[in-house]
Amino acid sequence: MTFGLTTALLSGAGQARESAKSWTSAFTASNGTTYTATNNLVSAARGHGREWLLAWAGPTDHTTPDFLTVIDATPDSPHYGEVVNTVTMGPGKGNEPHHMQYMWHKGDRLFAGGILTDTTFVFDTKALPAVKLVGVNVPTDTPCGTLPDAYQVLRDGTAYGTYMGGPNITGPCTYTNGEVREGNGAAGSPGEIVYFGKDGQTVSEIPAAVKGGEDPVQCGNVPVLKDASCANPHGIAVREDMNIMVASDFVEARNFVTPEVELREDLARQTVRVWDISNRADPKLKSVTKVPDGPRLAQEKDPIFGESRVLMETALPNKRGHKGAFVSSMTGGAVFYTPDITAAEPKWKEVLDDTTAYQTFAPDGSVTGGGDNSSWLAVSPDDRYLFHTVMGASKPYGEPLDRTTGMVYVLDIQKLLASGNSPQCSIDKLTEAYQGGAESDCPGLVGTVPIRDTTDGGPHWGAMDNFQKGKDGTYREATQVKRIATANYFLAGAFGGDGDHRVCMFTLGGKAGISIDKRFRDEVTGEPCVSFNRTSWPHGDTGNARPHGVLFVVSDGVLR
Repeated sequence: MTFGLTTALLSGAGQARESAKSWTSAFTASNGTTYTATNNLVSAARGHGREWLLAWAGPTDHTTPDFLTVIDATPDSPHYGEVVNTVTMGPGKGNEPHHMQYMWHKGDRLFAGGILTDTTFVFDTKALPAVKLVGVNVPTDTPCGTLPDAYQVLRDGTAYGTYMGGPNITGPCTYTNGEVREGNGAAGSPGEIVYFGKDGQTVSEIPAAVKGGEDPVQCGNVPVLKDASCANPHGIAVREDMNIMVASDFVEARNFVTPEVELREDLARQTVRVWDISNRADPKLKSVTKVPDGPRLAQEKDPIFGESRVLMETALPNKRGHKGAFVSSMTGGAVFYTPDITAAEPKWKEVLDDTTAYQTFAPDGSVTGGGDNSSWLAVSPDDRYLFHTVMGASKPYGEPLDRTTGMVYVLDIQKLLASGNSPQCSIDKLTEAYQGGAESDCPGLVGTVPIRDTTDGGPHWGAMDNFQKGKDGTYREATQVKRIATANYFLAGAFGGDGDHRVCMFTLGGKAGISIDKRFRDEVTGEPCVSFNRTSWPHGDTGNARPHGVLFVVSDGVLR
């Protein structure tokens, strides 16, 4: 359990072998269980440090271990697109690897969630492409929340995470600040925010539910709660300079995301929560607001496909003076914006319907945003672009899969942000849902790439490449994003779920605005994108796997 072997591999020392060389790190959690992470590095991991793409994956065969995949993401590398390391997890299996943090910076530790086992794993990244397990947060560390989803790592190395589901045990739960909320149990409601120390241990559990409850008509719960709650936080964004944290409410998961359960409108969340994080360990909930419906709702057969339904993701601009926020809806297929997320009651307007992006390759209007499973949302560091992935309609919605598709699209949001506190953009006419907003400050569609995935899913999660390589071979963080990566998998058995298990790279620029990087090819098939449907991995012949979270990282020695 040392970094000696990794150092030898990175320096090229030792005998060259194609077979993987392995070493294991371990961490004993608060419940007494010792967890392990075993690096399995192949010879392509050797040499000068470079840029990598991480993919957090679970095997289709749950008798084999989950693993973190390290892929060479350096375009001029002879091993571009190759899997150079798989870090297998033990002793537990079937974590259902989900998200990591949205962006990684030099010195950051990696926070990675197992959504079904209610576990958060923390890795040290100083020896990339190898990692070391340095923390494990287990269910008993977060009694008031379940289903860990997304993470934001702060400048001091601590982190916030959304726990979308209710408490471990049905009944009242006491948070770190002494407040109490009643919950209907694991994977139910209300969810919470967890504040982690650098080692991944719980510093505080933070209530997401409003005291006294919310509108019981809008906020259904099964079983019913005395104080109704829509608090099921999924996406999370933080502006430390403004002391603001934002989370978007998703669904009451255990009663919604499986095809066997009826899609109930009152379980599809439409709310956004904002906290004041002046006290990082004790944030104060300052607002809960509902996004509006749009003009397409009137033509939908089921209100579950109205624009405001199932708010999966939120994203914040980065520059001082830009105080707005974006959210996107999964079954609603729309993007919303408020110019001031710090307001006592932020006002939201729809600024794009996914139908507009579909029009670029399905101009007959046969595919709309209704039920399109829109997912990852991110603002580029320079506040120029908004990136968005869409999985495409899925089997529970009854659409023929050969007529629907996932996609990645990019919006230019400069005019919208420049409008300050008085944006005019508003998608309030059906023609605007199809053609884009009529107002001059509405986001402009830079480019769209259809992702034909007729399994039952498409591109769900993504990551921005926030690094730039200099002529001297070293890297620095960049504000301009020139590449993004996506993973075609959501959650097996859920709507829009399984996907074709590919990780794809996209480049910005040119006439198309965005295009798939055909040089990023699978080392086995030779086809664009890295397929996780393969027999062999560096750790053994464990078969197909499902990649969910993806993240760009750089070897510490070449990152300035």
